[in-house]
Amino acid sequence: MISRLIDRLPKGTGRYILRSLRSTIRRFLAYRFAGLFSISLVSVLVLTLAFEPPVVVASVSGNVVSPLINQVNQVTPPKDSTMRVLETLGLFVGGIIFCVVLDRWFSNRSARSGNTPLAEQARRLKQLKIGYPEGMTNFEVLRARGLLETRLQPFGLSITWSSFLSASSLIEALSNGTIDFCGGGGTASIFSQAADHVFVRVAKEKYTAPKGQAILVPSDSPIQTLFDLKGKKIAFDKGSSAHYVLVRALAKVGLELSDIEPVYLTQPEALPLFRQGEIDAWVVWVPYTTTQARSAYPGRSIADLDSIFGDKASVEVPTYYYAIPELVRDYPDLLKVILEEVNEAGAWAKRQELEAAQRLAEHHEIDPSIVETLQQRSAERAIIPIDDQSLTALQHQANMFRDLNLIPERVNVKDGTYSLQTRQNWTY
Repeated sequence: MISRLIDRLPKGTGRYILRSLRSTIRRFLAYRFAGLFSISLVSVLVLTLAFEPPVVVASVSGNVVSPLINQVNQVTPPKDSTMRVLETLGLFVGGIIFCVVLDRWFSNRSARSGNTPLAEQARRLKQLKIGYPEGMTNFEVLRARGLLETRLQPFGLSITWSSFLSASSLIEALSNGTIDFCGGGGTASIFSQAADHVFVRVAKEKYTAPKGQAILVPSDSPIQTLFDLKGKKIAFDKGSSAHYVLVRALAKVGLELSDIEPVYLTQPEALPLFRQGEIDAWVVWVPYTTTQARSAYPGRSIADLDSIFGDKASVEVPTYYYAIPELVRDYPDLLKVILEEVNEAGAWAKRQELEAAQRLAEHHEIDPSIVETLQQRSAERAIIPIDDQSLTALQHQANMFRDLNLIPERVNVKDGTYSLQTRQNWTY
């Protein structure tokens, strides 16, 4: 009922109310322990006063009047003062334990009865539709291990999975209501935002695989360097991260898009043409998980994310997670669980990658520095919140595409309608 009322309000007013409500809830959770602590302290004081023996005040008559400070100095502590201190501490600690146990009991009872906000939101949504590009590690692991099903099916929520060819088609599916949540390249969201598609960026992967995209040429091609691409027919998916990678790769050697012959093709469309030698080069997304189709890619790489962007690859070519606005607005606890499990899937994948690298290192088949990097990353989050740094880099992309007249007008990727920035209580 409240959500319907907010929907009828003007856009700015509704959003302000929602943000205020969310802020209030967060403050309540943040001060929950402080509240329990205060209750315990008050309980101890009440019990202490209740059992305190009466104090006899003696009046002093006559001319013998001592200063107050002398009276205090002459007072000797009672013999059982140590016992009183211990009793007070015991009551204090006991009060805290009692309040914590009581709070846990009510929480567990509420969870068992299905009265939690998560349970209510899951029952209300009924079905969660997730889209993903084939080979995206976190989603492959998430689906294979059934992490979301384990968390949400007890509440009666069913989950469906759909694979898509590109991030642009994923975001379009979000906009038309085919799916509720997805992941994909950040570049596609720029073109989708320019096309007025409806979506919200909700998180991003912390690290991009350094070999995650490459520029391939046929094995017998005379092309050896990026500069050799001048005048050549190059295939890539228009409006995808491959588009941005190619622009930046050409810029490294002083070339522009006008110096090559672009061939706009999706990866399934480009593969047979590349095999037949009808295109000179191909900018391809190499998924993190091995699939039969991807392992059969012919040719050799002349550049990849590592050689083009160096250690800035994760910022320059990010992978984002997207949701429909309704999921962000009306199902915040459900969105939180989704992101928690995506992060868990990513963390599990990183541990598997580290174990595989360690086995190779034992036989001197891999550089030890790679193992060190994987060790560091396996101890970190797999996904992180949307922040100013990532959005600033994405804005640079958007400005570049506008300057190239590839999008009709400038877009603001920091627009709160499109990018969810959670600055506090990030627990996903």
